[in-house]
Formats: sequence, structure tokens, C-alpha cells
Amino acid sequence: MNIYTAYAKLLLHYSLGLKEKEKLFIHTTTLAEPLVKAIYKEAIQLGAIAEVDLIFNGKTRILVDNAINDEQFAFISPNYKTAIEEFDTYLFIKAPFNLRDEQNVNRANQNKRQLECAPYRNTFAKRTASGALRRSYCQYPTQAAAQEAGMSLDEYETFVYEACMLHKDDPIQAWTDFGKEQQKIADYLNKCKHVKYIGEDIDISFSCEGRNWINSAGTTNMPSGEVFTSPVEDSVNGVIRFGMPAIFMGNEVEDVTLWVENGYIEKWEAKRGKPFLDYVFTLPGARYFGEVAIGNNYNIQQFTKNILFDEKIGGTIHMAVGQSYEQAGGKNVSSIHWDMIADMRNGGEIYADGEKIYANGHFLIHS
Repeated sequence: MNIYTAYAKLLLHYSLGLKEKEKLFIHTTTLAEPLVKAIYKEAIQLGAIAEVDLIFNGKTRILVDNAINDEQFAFISPNYKTAIEEFDTYLFIKAPFNLRDEQNVNRANQNKRQLECAPYRNTFAKRTASGALRRSYCQYPTQAAAQEAGMSLDEYETFVYEACMLHKDDPIQAWTDFGKEQQKIADYLNKCKHVKYIGEDIDISFSCEGRNWINSAGTTNMPSGEVFTSPVEDSVNGVIRFGMPAIFMGNEVEDVTLWVENGYIEKWEAKRGKPFLDYVFTLPGARYFGEVAIGNNYNIQQFTKNILFDEKIGGTIHMAVGQSYEQAGGKNVSSIHWDMIADMRNGGEIYADGEKIYANGHFLIHS
């Protein structure tokens, strides 16, 4: 079995649980054609209906920088609209041509486009939260992603496939076993009301009372390996420094520190990229947190500037500003969701209801 067939089987059978007569929407770039063909074939052999949306290099930037009327910004692909509103499953395959394509675009036009897309983002969030739409995000190794990670393409392919446990004899069983173990952590946290992160330049706490800690074990992202929730919006207090670069919309901000009072980000600093951070914090809902999480995939141990992998690094935590997760009980609404990561492998601690449950990048509890 070649790697694309193995990947397709993992995504369709484990991540999405695709069944006969269900509808699958695949969104990616033309670079991912070898994987798309394997996925499409597997879907057809299952008796499913599959629709593919292949994006060419520079499409989004051409629209944002060159559109001349509001009708152009308002147009939503009928295929995408139908998929978001009616399909059973949605697969987004990250396969970038250029990871800086959205830098320095026309911000006013970009905001217009985001506003037009907002109703569909909301529908997507509600349908995924209810289970009506099952979704998964994954990675196809491209030269741009490999270069960003500081690897050759061959090295990056190995990194991606091992992070997805495709090197295992039975990847589906490997993820099933992982999910059972990680569920014990989620179950423990779901009995707790108050959590605190402590580390170098980190002293921040939040309430998770009434919220749901979710076991992310490869069914909504591939790879995965984290437990996460949305904190009670006005409960976050303290200071946190995110030592790993924070990357969003093609922009990189380095060494971000946030000061938070009653859930609201009162002050922020960054060693590099602060003007972009200033811009983001003008957006509605961006100065509240939509997510708190703990990375738990120890097959991922290096930073690659790709949030699909970096937020799962075993021994890290992350917090996202902006949109909450409805399935976790979150209530914050925003057009953005930006994850920022802090390393806990050198002295970091986590306390739940006053008890130390985590030290130096590892949980001390498992049930």
C-alpha cells in the first residue's frame, strides 16, 4: 500500500468516518492532486459522493487586491455554499504554494471578504458543533511548507507522515489507542473548575466550570494530540509569554506577551511584528480567549511554523484569541481564531483546582 492510499484510508475511515451515500467535500490546492486522487478513489469505492475544490496559486490574493465592486466580494461558490449547508463531511488539505501570500494585502478588501464569508463560518461552526458536519484538517507536504519548517521536502514528508502515525503497521489502531489514553486526561479535567498555567514568564489562570474539555485524537485534525476547551470568557487573569513565534494570515509575530484582566487583554508586547498584533486586536472579539489547550503528541517535538502540528507538540500549551468553540461551551464570537504557543518542557507546571497535574511537559495524572 503506498503512502497516499494509507493516508486516504486513515482520513476517510478514522478521521471522518465516511459512509456509503454520504457526501464529502474536499478543499485544497492543485499541489495535493496525488493525495486527492487516492482520497477520491477511496470515497467512490465506499459508495460515497465526493466533490473536489482545487485552488490555483494566488487565487485569494488576486481577488482581494484586484476586486472593483462589492458583488465580487459577496460571491460565494455554490459548491462551497452547498457543502457547508448540506454535506456530511468536509476535508481541508493544507497544501500551500506560498505561505506569505496574504502578507501586505489590501486590508480593507480583506475585511470585506471576511464579513461576506462570516455567515458560512458560523454555519460551519454550528454544524460541526452539533455533529451534522464532520470535518478534518490535514497536511499535504509541499516545498513551501518544508522550507518554512527548515527541512528538505524529503525530511518534511517523513515528519508529516510520522506525526500522523502513518509509519505504524496499523495507523487506525494506533490512533484509536492514543485516543483512549488521552480521553482519561479529558475526563479528569472535566471534573475540575479552575486551571492555572505556571512557567517562565507565565502565570495565568482561568475557569473551565461548565465548559467541556475535548479529546482531540485525530478525528477533527490529522495529526492531532491535544486536549482543549474554551475558558469562561471573563475568568482569564494573569500574564503569559508565548515564546514560540505566533503566525497568522501569513504574518509572523515573535515573543508575544499578553497581560489579561477579567478575560480582557489589557496590554500586549512583541519583540517583532507588533504592528500586526496591534491590527488584530482592533478586530471584534479578538481581545478575549476562545481556546485553552495542552499539546500531547510526542511524535511532534520540533517547531515548524505550522499550527496544525505546532499546537500539538508534546510538552506545550496554547491559547487562542478570538472565536470560541461552541462544542466546548464557548461564547466569544470573532472573525479570527489565532493560536499562540508556549513551551512547558523546562519547568512548566499546570494546576487544576489547586493540585499539580503536570510538570516539565508531561501529565502526572492519567485517570
